Amino acid sequence: MGFKELCLVTPKFDNIIEHEEAIALASGATDILSQAHIVPSLEAALAPVSLSFALSARPRHLGPPPLDIRQSANLAATHLESPSAKVAVVLGTERTGLSNQHLELCHTVCHIPANPEYSSLNVAQALQLAAWEMRYALLSRLECATLPSTNGKVDPGSLAATTGTVSEFLTHWEQALIAVDFLDPEHPKKLLVRMRQLFSRSRLSVDEVAMLRGLCTAMIKTAAKAASRTHS
Repeated sequence: MGFKELCLVTPKFDNIIEHEEAIALASGATDILSQAHIVPSLEAALAPVSLSFALSARPRHLGPPPLDIRQSANLAATHLESPSAKVAVVLGTERTGLSNQHLELCHTVCHIPANPEYSSLNVAQALQLAAWEMRYALLSRLECATLPSTNGKVDPGSLAATTGTVSEFLTHWEQALIAVDFLDPEHPKKLLVRMRQLFSRSRLSVDEVAMLRGLCTAMIKTAAKAASRTHS
C-alpha cells in the first residue's frame, strides 16, 4: 500500500531482520523488513509520532476515544497535510493484542467493523485493512487515480461502434433471425424495433459488434446446413 516505515518493539528474536521465517513471511517486502527500526518500548516508537491509532477489536471503557477504521484514515489524511506530521498505526502481538497501558500511549483506539461474532483478525489482516483505508483516504484527498493506468494506450476494440457499423450489424442480425425461423419477414410485428432499441441502449463497442456479427454468420451457416440435410 506504499507505506515503508516499520517499527518493531522488542521483537521475539534478536535477529528478526535476518530471521529466515520473517524473510519468508515478508513475501517480497524484504526491503521494508531490512530497514525496520528496532526499539525497546512503545514509548520510544511513538516519540516522533504526532498522531497514533491503536488497532483493537475489544471495546474499552477507559482510554483514548474510539474511531472506526475509515474515520481514522480520514483523520490521518487530514493530519498529514502538515509537513511535520507523522502518523502511526499500532498493533499488538498475535496472541495478546494491546494492553490498556499501550492504548493509553495512543491518541485514538481504531476499530475495524467486522462481524461482531468473530471480530478478531490476525495482525497481518488488520494491518492490511488499515493500510488500505489510509491509502484510499490519501488518494481521495490528493485527487489521485484509484484505477491502474494504461499509460494513454486505448484498446481500439473497446471504442464505441459507429452508427453505420451498428446499422450494418442490425441488417445482418435480421438476416440471421430469418434464417433460424425466429423472425417472420412477412409479419415482423415490433420485434426488429425492440431489438434495435435493445442494442441502442447497450452502446455496443467495435469488438462487441464484430462478435455479434460472427454469431450471425454462424446462425446463417447452421441454418443452411440444416436445410440442405432436410432436402437431401
